[in-house]
Amino acid sequence: MDLLHITSLRQGVDSHAGAPNAVNYEESKANPYPNLPDPLILNNGKKVTSADMWWTQRRPQIVEYFDREIYGRVPAHTPRVNWEVVTTTKGNVGDFPVVTKQLVGHVDNSSYPLIAVNIELSLTTPANAGGPVPIIMEFSFEGYPGFKMPPPPAPVPGTTLMPDWKQQLLAKGWGYAILHPTTIQADNGAGLTEGIIGLVNKGQPRKLDDWGAIRAWAWGGSRAMDYFETDKSVDARQVGIEGHSRFGKTALVAMAYDPRFAIAYVSSSGAGGAQLYRRNWGERLENVAAPREYHWMAGNFLKYAGPLTANDLPIDSHELIALCAPCPVFIGGGATEGDGWADAKGMFMAAAAASPVYQLLGKKGLGTTTFPPIETPLVEGDIAFRQHTGGHTPAPNWPTFITFASRYIQIKSPSPPTP
Repeated sequence: MDLLHITSLRQGVDSHAGAPNAVNYEESKANPYPNLPDPLILNNGKKVTSADMWWTQRRPQIVEYFDREIYGRVPAHTPRVNWEVVTTTKGNVGDFPVVTKQLVGHVDNSSYPLIAVNIELSLTTPANAGGPVPIIMEFSFEGYPGFKMPPPPAPVPGTTLMPDWKQQLLAKGWGYAILHPTTIQADNGAGLTEGIIGLVNKGQPRKLDDWGAIRAWAWGGSRAMDYFETDKSVDARQVGIEGHSRFGKTALVAMAYDPRFAIAYVSSSGAGGAQLYRRNWGERLENVAAPREYHWMAGNFLKYAGPLTANDLPIDSHELIALCAPCPVFIGGGATEGDGWADAKGMFMAAAAASPVYQLLGKKGLGTTTFPPIETPLVEGDIAFRQHTGGHTPAPNWPTFITFASRYIQIKSPSPPTP
């Protein structure tokens, strides 16, 4: 704040009804800034009319805005990561025989030995696979300090409990990976002089446009991708990513910045993710800029909760989704009761507003600007959306995501043996 010459920040909304600055869940108050920046208008006002203009002119402008104002810049030179397979074990996940590798990514800290970063990753593939398999990597809350995912919903009487997401992937013959983001960068402001950010900065505080935790977590996802490209059990051209809540934000950022990922499932990402910053529903920009979450973002982000507002942002979250184009993205969230903080409609609106970029690149967008009834999947285009009736959980949307992903990801038949 001193670097920005800001003495105070606007207070975020309070999740308790009746509080002086209570969260808004009324649609009549939800769009104070209805006009979004056009992702297909250059900074000089010219219209983007071709894919070449998008790739060479407009996309770099949008990336620069997100780097400078929102998520921060990844340093030009980051240390290499040396992956070590710590254990390889055979076992079962449900009824499926699997092979699981536990890995540690040792980040080279020779430039500043006082800080060590060791990234935790696991990879599980079907034991009976006939060749490399597609995988979905989750930016996971497993092992997150003090965090417990909600229990799975109780089965409807007369039915059986739906298999978890891991078993659903294994049933397709796919594998999965689990990445622990907090082993890359701590999820708190005190950790900004540690982790990968602290290592690169040699323990010193950040500059205003230095990367925040979300960008650092996404960087770690790309380093996991580096490993997958070397592992013969993985079809590295068919690696998808998934994340929920703050790690849904991370999955979307990772997809936007690394075109090697084949597909993304972005669950309940809310403010700082797929939700429009210009919306007033659930969590607001001011909440993300507050002490509990500011470390996710670049320092420059704070000014939009101080002298400026969300309407002063040169971009909005629909343009983050547009950076994923032409790769497919599935955006999901829950009902207002239980997941209103993440603003499913605000994420839908962003997906719809990103659609013209997909269409420019020869793909199909969301296909509508009309918010669908709850539990109505929109999966015909290359941007997909579904709001479920569950709470703050990705579980109910996994089957729909897998159906959507199956259009793009398939098990490839192994080559016949050479005579």
